[in-house]
Amino acid sequence: MLKEKNMKKKISNFIQTRTGFLVLLVFWFWIKYIFAAYFDFNLGLSDPYQHVIMWLSPIGTAVILISIGFYIPKPIISYIAMLIMDFANTALLFANIIYYRQFTDFLTIKTMTNAGKVSQGLGKSTVALLHPTDILIWIDLIIIIILLVIHRIRIDQKSYGLSTPIAITSVGALITTLNIFLAETSRPRLLRNTFDRSYVVKYLGIDTFTAYDGFKSAQNVQVTKNANASDLNEILNFTNKIHSAPSSAYFGVEKNKNVIVIHLESFQQFLINLKVNGKEVTPFLNSLYRNKHTLSFDNFYHQVGLGRTSDAENMLETSTYGISDGSLFTSLGSENTFQAAPQILRQDGYTSAVFHGNVGTFWNRNDVYKNMGYNYFFDKNYFSTQNKDNIGYGLKDKLLFAESIKYLEQMQQPFYAKFITVTNHIPFDLDKDDRDPNFKTTKTSDQTINNYFETAHYLDEAVHEFFNYLKASGLYKNSMIVIYGDHYGLSNSENETLAPIINESADTWNTYNNMQMQKVPFMIHADNLKGKISHEIAGEIDVLPTLLHLLGISNKGYVQFGSDMLSPHRQDWIVFRNGTIVSSKYIIVGGKGIKGTVYNRINGRQIINFSPQEKKEITALAKKAKDSLHYSDLLNNHNLLRFYTPTGFVPVDPTQFNYSTNYQKMISIRQDLADSSTSLYSENHNRSTTKLYKTDASELHNREKDITKVPEEVLKNQLTEQNKSSTEKSDKTKEN
Repeated sequence: MLKEKNMKKKISNFIQTRTGFLVLLVFWFWIKYIFAAYFDFNLGLSDPYQHVIMWLSPIGTAVILISIGFYIPKPIISYIAMLIMDFANTALLFANIIYYRQFTDFLTIKTMTNAGKVSQGLGKSTVALLHPTDILIWIDLIIIIILLVIHRIRIDQKSYGLSTPIAITSVGALITTLNIFLAETSRPRLLRNTFDRSYVVKYLGIDTFTAYDGFKSAQNVQVTKNANASDLNEILNFTNKIHSAPSSAYFGVEKNKNVIVIHLESFQQFLINLKVNGKEVTPFLNSLYRNKHTLSFDNFYHQVGLGRTSDAENMLETSTYGISDGSLFTSLGSENTFQAAPQILRQDGYTSAVFHGNVGTFWNRNDVYKNMGYNYFFDKNYFSTQNKDNIGYGLKDKLLFAESIKYLEQMQQPFYAKFITVTNHIPFDLDKDDRDPNFKTTKTSDQTINNYFETAHYLDEAVHEFFNYLKASGLYKNSMIVIYGDHYGLSNSENETLAPIINESADTWNTYNNMQMQKVPFMIHADNLKGKISHEIAGEIDVLPTLLHLLGISNKGYVQFGSDMLSPHRQDWIVFRNGTIVSSKYIIVGGKGIKGTVYNRINGRQIINFSPQEKKEITALAKKAKDSLHYSDLLNNHNLLRFYTPTGFVPVDPTQFNYSTNYQKMISIRQDLADSSTSLYSENHNRSTTKLYKTDASELHNREKDITKVPEEVLKNQLTEQNKSSTEKSDKTKEN
């Protein structure tokens, strides 16, 4: 008992010192941060080590910030300064809590500097977003100020000079450094490959995230300031030179049709027509691939870099490459100007949407999609929330398709809609109830390979169910369906184990074989399309020009680095982000030309002694590829599209989009258009088509309402005046 009293006295005496006061402020900030992390944010803490890193993350920066007041020699001013820094830090935490409740995202510097626009687009008043527990975020400051006023905490009059505050700041810096080190051990290249803001907050805390975001924003602003018009002219000269005129046989054959893009996660070309234990891995996609109304490409390469899926999306939407040192979406996507498919098609009366069962912040999609001109983005907040419905990176594929149609049927036609699947993602886990009992996978020594075939088979079933709905609802006849694999699923380290399954030899496997594994499927299907299997070399950079020409839209004048895959004048080579080139004749590894490793693409033999003609061709290809990457990087890193608007193109106004009220906006448009509405729902005499969707997903057994009904949480969101005005803009665009 005596020891306990002595301990309390020591703590009380310590708090009466200025150092003790700082520790008191840091301790209570740490407590409320931990409370917010567990009860207000969804940080996806998956193992004890991540919990420990998160507990550590707010301490160092809090010490650094509050210690600023310690440098002020006058005691009372020093105390006030420490309280102000703690208040500011708490205000930042609280602002993120409020923002996260509405947008499931964290505040960026750009969002804060545009606070007026953000407040208009919240969709709910700030008061409605408050919770009774929010008092816990502020109660410590209120009590501490009261204790100071009534002198229960006294102002320490001692002079500390500079050595003590420097020592305290150094301790904070040391803790922050330790935090970053531990974060890197759990998530290597965390700040280099930032694909989700929540990851940075989870590992480094809100303060460090805000500082990092501020640094990146300032860096982007500086790079942008260094841009000049001569760079843009060089780029325009280059893209005009490589532009390929459309094929007269295909230009405009799909004019005014809906475009449905199905993104097959980690899906490689070798899966097409592959059998495992006598069964096709992807029977439906195989049948579609060979269909007389499908344009299929068997030499189509993914071309992604460190941005992985986001690089694939960027290339398909803009026909520009990802950047060399990370993800364009996360590094530049919040600030950059895009001339992407959604906005290009909007000029022709298209509405656009993305359906994706993960959080909207992943790969910074919430910001990027607005800058690309997407009218709607349906992220995980629009779908069922039961734990068993999700696996790995989001909602299971069968559920994504089934639960999306209640929104899809409300879109005004023609529309451009993209479905991003996730179940076929490493480590390719699949719940037992989701496995096809009639499909038996491999039994290799590598469980990743065994799992891969099961998740690919599941994805095939999901796409088949969606196609059945398209046909039953009538959407199929008025749609062009684009299907592509975004990047490889199995890495090079697994290829030798895989080799015998795909009728190759592990003993002779080399870099040439690894390059063949970078092929992904690409198909365009429509019931009026004259199909074929093309053997031309193509890649994701070529998709946008191809789709625009099929829709009868010229891409002349746009800054695009790909070429129409159906054009007789197209370029016959592609380049990867690392410089590797694949042409109709060669595979040139690493972009080193004849100084590197070069293979004959047809027979796979390495070329050692080059003929004069080969030297000339390879050198020319290396220069073209290098220029293509260089000019794309120049365009994106300097945000040069803000200086250039093609004839007839209306630039994007991202402030008109608020993805929390997608459903309400679609209903409002339909009601305003009345008999002029072109949505499937309106065409079906104002009756839903959701009951036409048939799925064998075990999760949806006896849960038909998840297919047919909009979740209550979605219905609670309300359109603001700003949302309504953006709806009017959509209507006017459609009318034009």
